[in-house]
Amino acid sequence: MYTSEDKKLAQQLLNHSVELKQDENIMLQLIGLNGIGLIRALTEAVREKGAHPFIKIEDAEINRILLENGDDDFWINQTETDQLPLMKKMDAFVGIRASENIYENSGVSKEANTSYSKKFLNPVHFKQRVEHTRWVVLRYPSSAFAMNAKMPTEQFREFYYQACLLDYDHLQTAMQPLEELLRKTDRVQLKGGGTDIEFSVKGQNWIPCFGKRNIPDGELFSSPLIDSVNGYITYAPSVYQGKPFEFVKLEVKDGVVTGFDSSNNTALEEILETDEGARRFGEFSFGLNPVIKKPMYDILFDEKIYGSNHLTLGKDYAIAPNGNSSNIHWDLVCIGPDVYLDGELVRKGRFFVKEELTELNPENLTG
Repeated sequence: MYTSEDKKLAQQLLNHSVELKQDENIMLQLIGLNGIGLIRALTEAVREKGAHPFIKIEDAEINRILLENGDDDFWINQTETDQLPLMKKMDAFVGIRASENIYENSGVSKEANTSYSKKFLNPVHFKQRVEHTRWVVLRYPSSAFAMNAKMPTEQFREFYYQACLLDYDHLQTAMQPLEELLRKTDRVQLKGGGTDIEFSVKGQNWIPCFGKRNIPDGELFSSPLIDSVNGYITYAPSVYQGKPFEFVKLEVKDGVVTGFDSSNNTALEEILETDEGARRFGEFSFGLNPVIKKPMYDILFDEKIYGSNHLTLGKDYAIAPNGNSSNIHWDLVCIGPDVYLDGELVRKGRFFVKEELTELNPENLTG
């Protein structure tokens, strides 16, 4: 019915991530039929707790058809008739992304994506689910996922569960010195590998992530002061709205993207023109998962790559705000720049060199 790994993962998701309690409502959403075993394990575990599962199993190709043919009126009706009223009754949410084809939505038009984001994704997920439930989202392994990671299927499965079932208590403890240092920091500079960018995080809130919202996890995030970002930054491969980018480079002045280059400039320009906030940044983060070493075209993994940072275009998070509003949130990852905090080198390439931060280096988190 389901594997022992899925049973262990289900227990972690319910007990550690969303801390589900008796009589609570939880939505279990599966997009793509590949992860049905994990949904079965979750459903059984939820009922054993005396809680109430609400199951939503969605086919990725049907979702693409809806996206391609949706407009404002369609998504408003979906939101108000079904999705938002149900989400308002949820205490917790587990979202499993199990589509076999990460490029399924690559042909969806800018107008269709904008309607979906503004009239459905923003009110149902960004406003209600993110702000009012205990939630966690994750991908599910498949041969197609392994291919994107350039790994044999069985080796990828082993890697997947190792990354997802990390010792998050150890990670939480190791993060604390970095969090304390960042709360006292004004200026951040990233430098090296086609990147030289600087901004202020003075007075900003910092959120340590250790298995509560994303699986796999391992990041520490905030947001830059909205007008303080200056310089240029080069990002690793990325997929956004189903569109692949082998690289993205941005030039920034006073918080606004003023120039860009990428492997897909037409698609990039469309994204940047979504709205005013799409050219500004809503998040800055450190990637800290010691198991994840390289990009695999999946942001839930790539944003956790050890020795990386992501400086995110678009909407901020209410828990660490900077005032940027947008219908996009694109976590673009920069791997291995030197990191300076108020002029002091704290990470050289991908490894922390400041003594109190070295517990975050991979050999100390996995050894």
